[in-house]
Amino acid sequence: MAKRTPPTYPRVQRQIEALSQRLRAARMRRSMTQEVMAERVGVSVPTIAKLENGDPSTSLATVLRALTVLGLAGDIDLIAAEDTLGRELQDSALRRTNAPTRPLIRPKPRATSAAQTSPAPVSLPIPSVPPARPRKRKP
Repeated sequence: MAKRTPPTYPRVQRQIEALSQRLRAARMRRSMTQEVMAERVGVSVPTIAKLENGDPSTSLATVLRALTVLGLAGDIDLIAAEDTLGRELQDSALRRTNAPTRPLIRPKPRATSAAQTSPAPVSLPIPSVPPARPRKRKP
């Protein structure tokens, strides 16, 4: 049974084709034939041809071994090394889960100028009033 390759989006297909052209150019700069490259990578010549033609069914392991043979293994470590979006999403999730339900520090009252403040109320002594006496009723 033949291996089924999922469809590739156009932008991704362009990226694969650009990578395949760079791999082909790197091989040719080293004056290496497809036969020598295939032998060093450990695959057949048709597999190297598929790799250089941008066939998306070429395995990632084959691409990585080809980069190693071409002396470009350091580039492998740069793939997805900076995950800015992922870190932002992770930080956002951490802020949501660690967010306090109420403020930990109460806000300080704002300083007001002397013109805005009203004078403090003055407490005056309350005079004592004797209790009221019950009145006598006339018959």
